[in-house]
Amino acid sequence: MNMQPTAVMAPPPPKTLEQMQLPIVMMRDIVLKTLFRKNLTEVGELAQAVCLPRPVTQELIDLAREQKLLEATGTLNANSGGEMGYQLTDAGKSRTLDALSQSEYFGAMPVPLDVYREQVKRQSIRNIQVSREQLTNAMGHLVLPDALLGHLGPAVSAGRSILMYGPPGNGKSSISNGIRDAMGDKVYVPRAIEYAGQVITVYDPIVHSAVEEEADDPNALRRRKTFDTRYVKCDRPTVITGGELTLDMLDLVYNPTARTYQAPLQLKSTGGIFIVDDLGRQSEPPQALINRWIVPLEEGKDILALQSGEKFEVPFDTLVIFSTNFHPNKIFDQAALRRIFFKIKIDGPNQENFLKIFALVARAKKMQLDEAALVHLLKVKYPTIDNIYANYQPVFLIDQMRAICDFEGIPYKMSPELIDRAWANMFVKDEDIVN
Repeated sequence: MNMQPTAVMAPPPPKTLEQMQLPIVMMRDIVLKTLFRKNLTEVGELAQAVCLPRPVTQELIDLAREQKLLEATGTLNANSGGEMGYQLTDAGKSRTLDALSQSEYFGAMPVPLDVYREQVKRQSIRNIQVSREQLTNAMGHLVLPDALLGHLGPAVSAGRSILMYGPPGNGKSSISNGIRDAMGDKVYVPRAIEYAGQVITVYDPIVHSAVEEEADDPNALRRRKTFDTRYVKCDRPTVITGGELTLDMLDLVYNPTARTYQAPLQLKSTGGIFIVDDLGRQSEPPQALINRWIVPLEEGKDILALQSGEKFEVPFDTLVIFSTNFHPNKIFDQAALRRIFFKIKIDGPNQENFLKIFALVARAKKMQLDEAALVHLLKVKYPTIDNIYANYQPVFLIDQMRAICDFEGIPYKMSPELIDRAWANMFVKDEDIVN
């Protein structure tokens, strides 16, 4: 049975200023700064720039006019449906410059943290149920034992932390990406959130893949439902870090020039996956990294700190996948291991699966199979490494043989001699170098 993911409930657009749940002065100043920085004059343009419905934007314009910060230009623009134009007064320019000195942020109105929490619940990673079929389809390009999918499926559906461990070169990273592809549904990522009057930008085009929205059909009986455009509809995010991960990358990033904050990686990955690849290769000890995740993993919340030192809670709704080539007992204590919900060993393929992978790669790379070469590989070469197979080896050997064929000017066709030459590049001979 093909289980389609249930569509996530979209955040409804605010209808009034009261529903915004933001400080009035903050909203007014963002409107003034956006008008100033983008050189806008009309409500329609401004509404689009601050990502609010026109009626709410008009309320903010009217408020600024009452306070003598904006004035109507007295001209109607024929190109915009006869909209009235607005401009900053002298007092408005003064207020805008003062507001910019406090924070350079302008554009999309932020979403209050408490409002964002509700949306996180609606699109929680723990609401997802992934079927065996979805997981198999997402990993169709990988040759995996059935038992492995049986371990991965419950881990993904639980939305809890996963530790994948085993020898290098057996597809732990590819499996992590397959898990992401199996999810398939969409979430709403705020452009920015607000806490205690501070703006924290969340949407990041490098991390988030925005989904193209269908245009409204003016002839349709029912118009497509709209959502709060302070959010961007995206694929479930995936953050992948490797040896470069440090503890300070999990803290808020303060920009002293703009006087705004940028969300840390784990907050950007909310509703999606955070992959810590090559655990044990970071400058921080693995135990220290795991200790940083203990509260988020156990309590579903993270604690961040502002420049002032004030700490506050944010939702932690992320499937964390740790991937390592080390045995877990060598890099963690038992208390840390208890906090990682699923531990899954990713072994190399057996000979049968190795040959399947080898044949698939050869076909994809237009390398003709040769029985004598395969017999030589299995009976002569692999016994020298105790018949330990790895998923990366077929690609490596076939790419090597193709490179040799290209150099020698011969057709792509494997042979025992080519196997020997390719094999010589897969391992470095253990020997002393005389200086």
